[in-house]
Amino acid sequence: MKKVVLITILVLIIDQISKFYVKTHFFLGEDVDVLGWFKIAFVENPGMAYGMHFGGETGKIVLSLLRIALIGMIIYYINAWSKKLNNNFFIIPIALVLAGAIGNVLDGIFYGVIFDKGTTYNEMFQDWVGYQGVAQANFAGYSGWFTGCVVDMLYFPIVEFDWPSWIPIIGGQHYKFFQPVFNIADSAIFIGGLTLFLFRKKAFTTENGVRLRF
Repeated sequence: MKKVVLITILVLIIDQISKFYVKTHFFLGEDVDVLGWFKIAFVENPGMAYGMHFGGETGKIVLSLLRIALIGMIIYYINAWSKKLNNNFFIIPIALVLAGAIGNVLDGIFYGVIFDKGTTYNEMFQDWVGYQGVAQANFAGYSGWFTGCVVDMLYFPIVEFDWPSWIPIIGGQHYKFFQPVFNIADSAIFIGGLTLFLFRKKAFTTENGVRLRF
């Protein structure tokens, strides 16, 4: 359990420092070329993965509550299984998933009251609207509790080209891989989840050879 706590805290520190830095030093939509195929690009995500969202601010609050419930479920399984599954194939990945889930839910709960600028929901346009300038962490608040937006900044446009015009449906369209912008918390969830899946037999098998199931 101590290893889970240490990994979770370490990932959370890295995640939140990177988000605070980008939020208070970048304009919304600004990007910086790091390695050509890797950029720091500041976007704000009001909803789920890949920018999906629903229900305006109400949907945002519901999503935050669902994330908290998910965190509670993860902690429950960690407490129930950590002594039986005392192996790194379970402990390290589950700690990464937990840290990632907490990292993004912190944005939704607190960022609306910590920062003075942020993406907000516009009832007239029925959509989320960005802002001008660079935000400050002065607790002026741009929204409210549970309505803050997740800060994303990691962008990997590794491959970019136009599909040949003779290809049906997608011909002539511009293609970019990898297009979604994400953050450290997202990376932790993906890496942890993928590792648990790939090594699930080792991760969920006790020292006595018993396979645990949900």
